[in-house]
Amino acid sequence: MQESELKKRVKKGYGNIAKGQSTHFTSNTCCGGLDPRELSSSLGYTDTDLDSVPEGANLGLGCGNPVAIASLQPGELVLDLGSGAGFDCFLAARAVGERGHVIGVDMTPEMIAKATNNAGKSGMKNIEFRLGEIESLPVEDDSVDVIISNCVINLSPEKDKVFAEAFRVLRPGGRMMVSDIVVVASLPDVLRSSITGHIACVSGADPINEYLRRLESSGFSGISIDKETEFPLECLTDDVTLCSIIEETGLDREELGDVLRSVKSIQVRAMKDR
Repeated sequence: MQESELKKRVKKGYGNIAKGQSTHFTSNTCCGGLDPRELSSSLGYTDTDLDSVPEGANLGLGCGNPVAIASLQPGELVLDLGSGAGFDCFLAARAVGERGHVIGVDMTPEMIAKATNNAGKSGMKNIEFRLGEIESLPVEDDSVDVIISNCVINLSPEKDKVFAEAFRVLRPGGRMMVSDIVVVASLPDVLRSSITGHIACVSGADPINEYLRRLESSGFSGISIDKETEFPLECLTDDVTLCSIIEETGLDREELGDVLRSVKSIQVRAMKDR
């Protein structure tokens, strides 16, 4: 599948999620669902985090908690790559305070509309959402203190461009701290070609060494993995999305479970020192 077609179909998938037409938590005859709050709690978000964001901001689409590792300081400017309905942006905005500012960028108009509506409900003035692609950020050079992202970069078919753009917009001394999905063994071609697998943040995942190499090649230094965990299979095992992957690939549930054991969730940090 061409990169443009893949991006188009991923955008449509997340647009449907934003509109409530399709989510990772819809149930049908073969699959149950997980509550977004329950999933977010399992990833490290506290009750205070979950209670402090506007209703509808948490869609349960992350694979970690980048805000928890970002050590955000009052007054900083934070950029969230693939901000969705704004969950992590709202947490970041509270951390940086009134003197700080948070920009969320997402390629899906429906997500931007949802996040902007959530911002209006929150009354927070230090947050904004911009429609754009993470491969071509609508952000000025050397303007951002911290970049966060939660389970989004794996979706891009042009990850080198994503990291190059991240490096461009960071100020010297700025830091990038993200949660993402990688693999430690090759995925079968039938899964790599699954569009539902891409939307589920699995099929487009890089090998872990390749992911780190891309960061380094883009100019980042001080690259380290703060945390590596097994892909939370419970997030997909009873998920309608997983059922769709099974239908697309022809893999049975046991076979797919074995494959997904090579998928990891990582929290990565990197610096721009020049």
